[in-house]
Amino acid sequence: MNTGNKQKRVLLVMSSYDEMGLSGKLTGTWFHELAAPYYILTEAGHEVVFASPDGGEAPIDLLSMKAPFTSEYTERFVKDDAAVFAAKNTMKLRNIDYNTFDSVFFPGGYGLIWDLASDQHVIKLIKDFYESDRPVAMVCHAAAILRDVKLSNGKYLVEGVNLTGFKNSEDEEIELLHHLLFSLEDELKRRGANYKSKANWEPNVVIDGALMTGQSPASAAPLAEALSDVLKA
Repeated sequence: MNTGNKQKRVLLVMSSYDEMGLSGKLTGTWFHELAAPYYILTEAGHEVVFASPDGGEAPIDLLSMKAPFTSEYTERFVKDDAAVFAAKNTMKLRNIDYNTFDSVFFPGGYGLIWDLASDQHVIKLIKDFYESDRPVAMVCHAAAILRDVKLSNGKYLVEGVNLTGFKNSEDEEIELLHHLLFSLEDELKRRGANYKSKANWEPNVVIDGALMTGQSPASAAPLAEALSDVLKA
């Protein structure tokens, strides 16, 4: 699908959820995975539009706003009035005509396991982008959203597809695996995905057709750079 946009448009979808079930732990979007693609894509000349299921201010994981999880991109973001305004005033996803966008990017964070992963509008959006050969980029826990995405032929999108996402051992390392609704690694393997990982926390980007995935926070920047290159092609 060719949108006809001279300036390529990227829909960046954040979670509206800020709690990890009944654990009392706060969550949201992982800050670096929002900030890095925002700057990499906009500086490459692409337009980035922030959206979330509820619209308005989308929660950012507080842990990700503290060292050692911050980065040059997050430090820049907090001082950037326009970027902060965009994150506090996300568009309501269902009000957007996503067919006017050339790609969709999902930053990670735990919140999305509770809302985006079971949102039928989001599931249809991913199917439509994928089947029209528009890049679907997902980093860290965002791959969990793929669990229930089926193609027009009835098969799971991930069946036989190479991908990655946050590892069970990475969740276990920070003692959060037992707080999650489900393990993305286990569920995607169950759906027939060719799940590929590297050592914990290492950058790892896997591209298979229109699906572009990154394993951990360190993969956010290289994934955004790979997406930018695809959009420029």
